[in-house]
Amino acid sequence: MTTNPHESIHYPEINLPPRILLGPGPSMVEPRVLKAMATPLVSHLDPTFLELMNNTQALLRYVFETENKLTFPVSGTGTAAMEAAIANLVEPGDPVLVCVNGYFGLRLADLAERYGGQVGTITCPWGEVFSPGEVNDALNQRPAKVVAIVHAETSTGALQPLDEIVKIIHQHDAIVIVDAVTSLGGLPVRVDEVGIDLCYSGSQKCLSCPPGASPITLGPKALEKLRKRKTSVPDFYFDLRLLEKYWGEERAYHHTAPISTIYALYEGLRVVAEEGLENRWARHRHNAEYLWSGLEDLGLELLVTESYRIPTLTTVRIPAGVIDLEIRRSLLKEYNIEISGGLGELAGKIWRIGLMGYSSRKENILILLAALGKML
Repeated sequence: MTTNPHESIHYPEINLPPRILLGPGPSMVEPRVLKAMATPLVSHLDPTFLELMNNTQALLRYVFETENKLTFPVSGTGTAAMEAAIANLVEPGDPVLVCVNGYFGLRLADLAERYGGQVGTITCPWGEVFSPGEVNDALNQRPAKVVAIVHAETSTGALQPLDEIVKIIHQHDAIVIVDAVTSLGGLPVRVDEVGIDLCYSGSQKCLSCPPGASPITLGPKALEKLRKRKTSVPDFYFDLRLLEKYWGEERAYHHTAPISTIYALYEGLRVVAEEGLENRWARHRHNAEYLWSGLEDLGLELLVTESYRIPTLTTVRIPAGVIDLEIRRSLLKEYNIEISGGLGELAGKIWRIGLMGYSSRKENILILLAALGKML
């Protein structure tokens, strides 16, 4: 007789306390989104689900501000969308330029190298942004077929202006990949107006959905490069030509879509549309300015110059003599508030405070400021 070694072990039920999530992600999930996730499953090829896919794509085009036909959520977190972007647009031997001013620029460079790109980088101090001239000089010195840049660098809180840089990249006959993981749904991305060739994001930040369905959109130049590839996309799962057949009119089976996660994303996008993009951007900006003022009143110094701050993610220098983990653990234990520390070269030097989507509410700011004031 076979015995079950787990019979004598007690596995408790999931009973996690509701947190006030004010870190760099995930953000607090909209109650309507949580309810949508409890919708009974249907098949990923069920006619009703296929119609929901169409509506999800239409709402994603609205949030990206694009008419791109190939716009859909990748099954996976924001890193999955990042990898899909690189895997499909970088072929072995392609010269690639990555603009690195934070942790996620480094990740883009790492991925481009893994997929065989001949990667060059330009860098600037973490917390600062690139000028159009720096990108132009880099492309004059070393032409590239693909340029990757982060719009809102989650590790630093710096917002990269894109309009002139994208024009310069196109003048050099290159295509541009933009990481909008921390900006989509919280501030303008303007894919078509700016001329972004490929843009990707995540569901768990300004869209206030669970992680697992990450938006991506491809414009005409990106599609042309994809379809003219001389080699196969190395990853079956991330092959956008195959995924296009599932999300397009063919509805050809590729993988079992994360149905409940798509339900959640769809409902989260409905919330965005009901609020309206401009109203949503204004709310994020207003609350960010309220937070910045409150932090400065506490004598805290912000890392990024105000003109380049991300309204959805604020980085705060940790005061001398203050122990990073002690403050963050106390916030979690005593006030049920989560903020995060720094990544990479900013580890132990900054706190990262996210006001994204449903988390971006004045009552959350007041609670955080009161707690920090008491502890500091």
